[in-house]
Amino acid sequence: MERAASILTRAADLDKAHRYSESLICYQEGIQLLLDALKDVKDGAEKTKLRARAGQYVERAEAVKSLARQEKEATAQHHQVVIEEGSVGHDYPNVFSRVFQGKKPLSVEVDDAYVRSNHQITNFLRFCELLVRFGTVTTIRLQTGVDDRGDGQQQQHLQALVKDLATHHITLHITYSDTLHDREIRFDNGWVVKIGRGLDYFKAPKGRFSVGFCDMNLRACHATTIDFYFRPK
Repeated sequence: MERAASILTRAADLDKAHRYSESLICYQEGIQLLLDALKDVKDGAEKTKLRARAGQYVERAEAVKSLARQEKEATAQHHQVVIEEGSVGHDYPNVFSRVFQGKKPLSVEVDDAYVRSNHQITNFLRFCELLVRFGTVTTIRLQTGVDDRGDGQQQQHLQALVKDLATHHITLHITYSDTLHDREIRFDNGWVVKIGRGLDYFKAPKGRFSVGFCDMNLRACHATTIDFYFRPK
């Protein structure tokens, strides 16, 4: 029941932020968890109350589904990049170049549940380096999951990045969520990027002295799809 409540709260927050596609996913998952939990409720009055609440969520989810469809139809521009298994040439400067054309972004929001292990944090660092290079971004917001190994390295490494980015006049805000499912990057100039694997689409190098170890444009990639949406402000 607590997990259902947490996910439904996340759904409502996304709903208020007009992020309808993501909100719908959370509503659907939360409603299913709530209905499953109802099976174990013995008290008749409590069951009636929870069933009514589930009905309200179902009603709102239907409305959000319609809004998500309208949002998709209203998208002014969509471009898709398909990265094939084992292909190269897909480092971050190449992949994200279009979002820096025209109006330059000042802030970026990254939702990725898996910026946890060392190589995932290193990928996020490479993405931050790209933002530093373009020189217009002043704020980065990362929402990710908590590393369940509990050794504290995730927080330690990310806080080190917070401090270093500050020397480049960029503020990095980090929040942790145990209900995050989205893998999406939002730029305040109107671009939204959805990546199936998040930033972690590179394969491990063959070794420290193999081509692709340093140059990510020569690093082989996992198969993934990247969707770019431009939503005029």
